[in-house]
Amino acid sequence: MSIERVTSYGNINISQEAIATLAGGVVSECYGVVGMASQKLVKDGWAELLKKENYSRGVVVRKTDRGIELDLYIVIGFGVKVSEVVSEVQKKVKYVLEKTLEQDFAAVNVYVQGVRVIG
Repeated sequence: MSIERVTSYGNINISQEAIATLAGGVVSECYGVVGMASQKLVKDGWAELLKKENYSRGVVVRKTDRGIELDLYIVIGFGVKVSEVVSEVQKKVKYVLEKTLEQDFAAVNVYVQGVRVIG
């Protein structure tokens, strides 16, 4: 699944991997986020923190009847208000992706996979 655009210069295809990497970069810049997490919890409920080159493992991009939806899996820092961090991640990711890709996103779902002490 990719986003396809037809311009007067030719066709543009934006891959799911590119969308996921862009979303992961935006998430990592948000206040209170320690990093992206894998979709699958590791043994005993621990979430694996992903490095920059693996952000796409923590993002699911789907095309539905409503449009394109994103699922983001994150780890947040201890002592921050979860609802505020999640709300900010949703707003920032939706804004940046819509402005960068000129494509509407139906939903940005955020799943907190864990809490880590920073320091």
